[in-house]
Amino acid sequence: SVNISILIVAVVIFLLVLHRNFLGLSDFLKRELSDSNPLGLQPIDFIPAAPQRLADERNDKEISVVIAASDERLGGAIAAMNSIYRHTRSNVVFHIVTMNDTVDHLRLWLSNTALKNLRYRILDFDPRVLDGKVQVDPQKADTLKPLTFVRFYLPNLVPHAEKAIYVDDDIIVQDDILELYNTPLKPGHAAAFSDDCDSTTNKVAVRGAGNQYNYIGFLDYKKETIRKLAMKANTCSFNPGVFVANLTEWKLQNITKQLEKWMALNVAEELYSRTLAGSITTPPLLIVFYKQHSSIDPMWNVRHLGSSAGKRYSPQFVKAAKLLHWNGHFKPWGRTASYAEVWEKWYVPDPTGKFSLIRRHSEAYEAK
Repeated sequence: SVNISILIVAVVIFLLVLHRNFLGLSDFLKRELSDSNPLGLQPIDFIPAAPQRLADERNDKEISVVIAASDERLGGAIAAMNSIYRHTRSNVVFHIVTMNDTVDHLRLWLSNTALKNLRYRILDFDPRVLDGKVQVDPQKADTLKPLTFVRFYLPNLVPHAEKAIYVDDDIIVQDDILELYNTPLKPGHAAAFSDDCDSTTNKVAVRGAGNQYNYIGFLDYKKETIRKLAMKANTCSFNPGVFVANLTEWKLQNITKQLEKWMALNVAEELYSRTLAGSITTPPLLIVFYKQHSSIDPMWNVRHLGSSAGKRYSPQFVKAAKLLHWNGHFKPWGRTASYAEVWEKWYVPDPTGKFSLIRRHSEAYEAK
């Protein structure tokens, strides 16, 4: 009877071990399946573990920040990430989306400078996901910037996050990004943007672009497809260069599929305004999020710094802003942008020397 008892105990232990291994294999397979990506957004780097000293200094709350990084604007993304990192004690993880030809340059810049302690993940964006969804002018084929559409695919970039922040590469942050991350979103809202009629921008219009602070500046209201939506033409538009996304709600509402639908319809019917001078990513976002988005504090997107070479805001106001945004033609790494000196404080020189700042009355900036 003793032998039978021992045999029973051995069988029970064996079954428990087998069950545990099976669960482990199941979890592994789930992770593998969830990491596969039908949209071509392939991970290149894993997120390094933070050094113990940094882990002790920074808060546990992980904040996912998505930013696109093209080679010709790489210095912008570097300055943006540096300004975010230096102003927070939160555990920020950057999801940097780029193209294959930029990966090595980006990795060298991050690993050989003061940015080596950033936690980041590099993702390669496959432009083929845009086939049939973007109108390409054969005479201006090189003007298509696939990375501007990264913001449409957030759940694919950060599949395990419930919330994420998207920022353009022409921004710097002057306050703790945790405050922006904690922006309250109303029930049923998948994103929070800064409206173009807020207190800092309600009188701003892009020259030559019509009324680009409301819907009629972005969409062609002569088209029946647009009229059928019954969206008021004077509805205040919003800026999609900085926003907070509830990714759970985004997936529930199939926001990405909705955006792709309107992109494809525009290719067929030319629904966007002919006076459109800004980003072609804005019109589909305006349609999908019509009266279905929350608002961020306007001080978290003080924009139009790149609309002209002149200084639109006072130095005191620029200093008080939580996020500065050089949307427009004049970028802070260029020759004539306003308040470029504020941006430059957060720029980290390129150790490879490939990216140079262009400055007035001086030679191109050389990395020391």
